Amino acid sequence: MNLQKYKNKTILLFGKSRAFSSDEFKAQMHFHKINIIDEFNEDIALIVDGKMMTPYEQNESENLYKESKYVFMDIDVLERELAKIIDGDTLLMSLKLSHDKDRLKDFLTNSMITDEIFFKLLKMYNWNKEDFFDNDNNRDVSAAFISRFYENIERNHNVQYATTGFIHLVAQAKNKTLLQVISNLEPLIFHPRLKCAIAMNVFSDLEMQKIFLKSGGERILEALSFNKRLDATLVKEFLNDEVLANNMALTITLNEDLFKLLKEYKTSIAKNESLSFKMQKQLLNLEESDVDFALGQNNALDISIIKKLLQNDDEKIISALYENTSTPQEILQVAYQDEKNHASLAKNENTPIDILYQLQLDARYERSVKTNAGYGKHIQSENLGWLV
Repeated sequence: MNLQKYKNKTILLFGKSRAFSSDEFKAQMHFHKINIIDEFNEDIALIVDGKMMTPYEQNESENLYKESKYVFMDIDVLERELAKIIDGDTLLMSLKLSHDKDRLKDFLTNSMITDEIFFKLLKMYNWNKEDFFDNDNNRDVSAAFISRFYENIERNHNVQYATTGFIHLVAQAKNKTLLQVISNLEPLIFHPRLKCAIAMNVFSDLEMQKIFLKSGGERILEALSFNKRLDATLVKEFLNDEVLANNMALTITLNEDLFKLLKEYKTSIAKNESLSFKMQKQLLNLEESDVDFALGQNNALDISIIKKLLQNDDEKIISALYENTSTPQEILQVAYQDEKNHASLAKNENTPIDILYQLQLDARYERSVKTNAGYGKHIQSENLGWLV
């Protein structure tokens, strides 16, 4: 749709605007030199069906549609076009000069405006040193923020009205811009858990990571140490703390330099699923039972490493391998022949489904099987036809 074609023309609106307030909608149309009326006349260039149409308006709209003489449009389409062509800088200047808090909130709660404009307007919003949901205005803006960016919001309608909505949103976030905006929201001071979620997110950039590092908070530093993409320039900052260093060894995405730097924390690094085959082999060659046991719990093991570890006579290591999702099903099939392996197999989501069916008949393993993710997916797929 091109709004320019309706310049200096008349549009008939049945009902009301949806995303824009009535006053804002009229102001925007006036700005584009488009005349809006609410009663029919022959000069109209477009008929728009809005929200909250009265029965009379619905009947009139249907009758006019049957005449096939007029162009019809839904209010959502028109408002989306309006929002698309709003000049962000002009709007910001207008709001700064007017100090119109109500208009600012109306735009922040307008789902049609672009994310870019939304972020710019958000910087102007005054939280009044209160939490996300401590007053009506903060609640509306917070709900609009979560609704705008939360994936599949329709499946969890109430999530936008709780701080957990921001925590889930951070967990979903896959771009640093959104994380930067959330990290600068004033109410964040009330939510250390939310700060930790941002610190752990792999899309937080070096600038954000440095800010969290300087904060010095114990929980924040712990969360940062679990970030799989902790910037290499910050790794040495954590090496003096054994707990934080082990966290890094466990989770950070490894390269050769990081592997050498963190190899001292061998039982943790052995569980790191980013280990290359070469790194796995180096750890195996240490011939240390604790390291072998940690490798046995690594769900990204190379099959050749698995086979070598299975030659071990340590039952703890063997048990870990039979719980390991990277162990091939043909090996698990053989393991099922020995009853002592059944407890481990019941926990492994890679265990063949026919074996899981057999194991769930045994009261000792029934609970493990029913909480087994592989078994759950199979049941959903078979019985409900869900795509998983």
